[in-house]
Amino acid sequence: MSSFFRAVILLVLLGSCGAREFSAPRNLDNACSIVSERPEYLRAFKAAERKWGVPVPVLMAIIYQESKFIGNNRTPHQYALGVIPVGRQSSAFGYSQALDATWAEYQRAEGGRSSRRDDIKDATDFMGWYMKQTRDEVGIALNNTRDQYLAYHDGRSGFKRGTWRSKGWLVRIANEVDDRAIMYNAQLRSCRKI
Repeated sequence: MSSFFRAVILLVLLGSCGAREFSAPRNLDNACSIVSERPEYLRAFKAAERKWGVPVPVLMAIIYQESKFIGNNRTPHQYALGVIPVGRQSSAFGYSQALDATWAEYQRAEGGRSSRRDDIKDATDFMGWYMKQTRDEVGIALNNTRDQYLAYHDGRSGFKRGTWRSKGWLVRIANEVDDRAIMYNAQLRSCRKI
């Protein structure tokens, strides 16, 4: 085998060692399956719960809604005239779909410059930090999944202004997120993960 092919094989092997898993777990409707398949998720959820007080099922339900547990998830591209790409709908990225400006605020305040939106530990820490600020500023309990999601989606000032009230689709989704948190909670209790 030539040295060129050996070098290529070596690069492929080294590159695969540093590869990150961004795909979603197989069964997103079963919390026990999710945390069994990806035990690092449960460690991250529990760390955020200990640090910020946000229950594991709340974090899981909001991550499900925001990214379907896809670590490098992005918003879709927008197109002018239906064919010319003009950028993405927003700067939301990663498990938590945090916007660039909000993520930068988190990095300055808590996460540090090396924190990444496509890292489950950093993403759940961000969500805990954000939701605790929501509780402190707006008064929404950390276990109130519906209202925490509304404030997460529309921002704290948007929630206070009631921007979500004119968005029937968002209220419906917030109720679905709440239902999913209840389902995840029951499942995690049944498999003794929380």
